[in-house]
Amino acid sequence: MSLSVVILAAGKGTRMKSATPKVLHEISGKPMLFHVLDAAEKISDDITVVLHHQFERVREAVASSYKKVHFHRQDAEGFPGTGGALRGIEFRHDRVLILNGDMPLVTTASLLRLSDARADLAMSVIDLEDPSGYGRVLIDGGRVQEIVEEKDCTSEQRHIHSVNAGVYCVRRELLERYIPALSNDNAQGEYYLTDIVKMAVEDGYKVVPVFVEEAEFKGVNSRIDLAHAEELMQRRIRRAWMAEGVTMHLPETIYIDCRAEFLGECEIESGVQIHGPCRIENAHIKAHSVIEEAVIRDGSVGPMARIRPGSNLSRSHIGNFVEVKKSMLKGVKAGHLSYLGDAEIGEGTNIGAGTITCNYDGKAKYKTLIGRNVFVGSDTQLVAPVTIEDETIIAAGSTVTRDVPSGALAISRAPLKIVEGFYRKFFNKGRT
Repeated sequence: MSLSVVILAAGKGTRMKSATPKVLHEISGKPMLFHVLDAAEKISDDITVVLHHQFERVREAVASSYKKVHFHRQDAEGFPGTGGALRGIEFRHDRVLILNGDMPLVTTASLLRLSDARADLAMSVIDLEDPSGYGRVLIDGGRVQEIVEEKDCTSEQRHIHSVNAGVYCVRRELLERYIPALSNDNAQGEYYLTDIVKMAVEDGYKVVPVFVEEAEFKGVNSRIDLAHAEELMQRRIRRAWMAEGVTMHLPETIYIDCRAEFLGECEIESGVQIHGPCRIENAHIKAHSVIEEAVIRDGSVGPMARIRPGSNLSRSHIGNFVEVKKSMLKGVKAGHLSYLGDAEIGEGTNIGAGTITCNYDGKAKYKTLIGRNVFVGSDTQLVAPVTIEDETIIAAGSTVTRDVPSGALAISRAPLKIVEGFYRKFFNKGRT
């Protein structure tokens, strides 16, 4: 990997109107900066992230998931701007790829096109129908002549549709030469990285444009951009899994986390949400169910069920309005209207409607252990910690507060009292 990568992530992101640093806003389950890092790690062993705003918060978030990344704190007061961000960084390799931390849709394939360009400096360029808001790229004879920021454009230059996408592959020698020479004599009083293009051209270096897709290189600067990027990322994720054989009904209504994994024959119905590093294998997830950081194998879930983090379900059927949390189910049927939390349930067991594992006493969580071939009747409360051994029956309407031995019936019911004539007496109605 003879390529260094630097990712610019120092900005405040004021247009996001958020206390969360812009680059930590999530796209399909990961902070947008992490998507950029994932692409970078596939092509480089020397990655530096430039930070300033909320330095420690961003550094800690990145370091928890990316152990080999270097960090550089920008002197944003003394040297503001993208050019100032690169001051003082030492790169291991002779070529340096400069990325932005707010481009979560960029792909490794597109970055390789830039890094493979035969030039001293290759820059990403987009042709936009409406180029307003972007720096214009002046191109002549297949070479870049200059980049002009929009606020510095002449009226003629404003009609140019080729704009700077903000990603560059530069020889390290050029950065070492030009970054210290940058000036902040411009409308913003900042040190522009784009100025090195003009310097390189004037000194006879080969500077070429690499035309790229707007969808990959457009930055996220607002909540509107964030929502649009999410749509594009979701479309990419769904198409990739459908290409691998996953059946999706009305795919535009389905949300799939970028960390989710599908194996075997899987079918996902409309309105399903899959969050976190889920593993779905040979399973049918029915309409409007929510799966969160769980494993579903050889079974079905839903419609309108919720499987919460820490759950592992195999050969089980989870029906409508059933919630499972941090539980292991093997060969279980829970058809409807139940809550199974902090439980282990064995094969052949049937959970009746309205069953609740009472796992929380206001201070701590407790486990419910249910064995094999247990029949749990409807409207049952299992007060944890409790163990229901194999081949037992829990009668409908029971509240179970102690362990039930194998082969037994557990029944807990108050005597039924019938008061004759009470209806008419209560409503003060005479006989007709």
